[in-house]
Amino acid sequence: MTPRERALLVCPSCRGELAERGAALGCARCGEAWRTDGRFPLFYRASQIKGTDRLLKVLYDGLPRLHDPLTRHALPLLQGEGTEPAMRAAYIRRLELDRLAPRDDGLPIRILEIGIGSGSNVPLVDAALPRGLTVELWGLDYSPGMLRECARLYPSHAGGPTLLLGDAHALPFPDRAFDRVFHVGAMGSFRDPRRALAEMARVADPGTPIVVVDEQLDPARAHDLRTRAAFRLLTFYDARPHCPRELLPDGAFDVLEEQVSRFYYCLRFRMP
Repeated sequence: MTPRERALLVCPSCRGELAERGAALGCARCGEAWRTDGRFPLFYRASQIKGTDRLLKVLYDGLPRLHDPLTRHALPLLQGEGTEPAMRAAYIRRLELDRLAPRDDGLPIRILEIGIGSGSNVPLVDAALPRGLTVELWGLDYSPGMLRECARLYPSHAGGPTLLLGDAHALPFPDRAFDRVFHVGAMGSFRDPRRALAEMARVADPGTPIVVVDEQLDPARAHDLRTRAAFRLLTFYDARPHCPRELLPDGAFDVLEEQVSRFYYCLRFRMP
């Protein structure tokens, strides 16, 4: 992580400024010290990861190289239709990356993926960006195993994302830090989805699209017993998988809810 990248970070507990303190980043306001977990800055405490988050973290850490192949091949079989690339293309379009332009303040365009996993969306984001644009892609996840796989596939020295370990409920970034913010695949497992959505809204530049994708059985279609059973298998950790439109922060506008496949919704909104 470069000095310029470190300068963007703040304490996730109080949003105070951070400074190097030996092998850690120390907060000048509350005194918290945030160390690295081997190779990635670590911005959460183990005690924060509870319930379903803890269970899924064990699964992600244990199967980082199998996650993407399983998703790519098993998801169409479970849904009985479609392809994973088609679903991803549908929600990447809602980020409106083709509308990005150089910033007036000269800073690079910054894009944040919360729950980046092993980086399946990285090449899709890169392909959708206008040519010649200076962009920083940031990725946050709570699974060291998934981040190690992402760093292997998309190393930072080759233009890959800046990666850090963090909690979606307390992001280590200042207000309005990113030109695009998105999350795919874990909203239904978050212990407090309302708070996670509020954090995404807080760190997004006003007016820019914020995109959230997760499981919801398409309410506009009929589904046979096999399809319903497959969906419950996929969402065993969530009693009511659905688009959390009712949890959006006050003031959210230009809200768009759509199905990008039989099993997945896409929720796009902006903040004033």
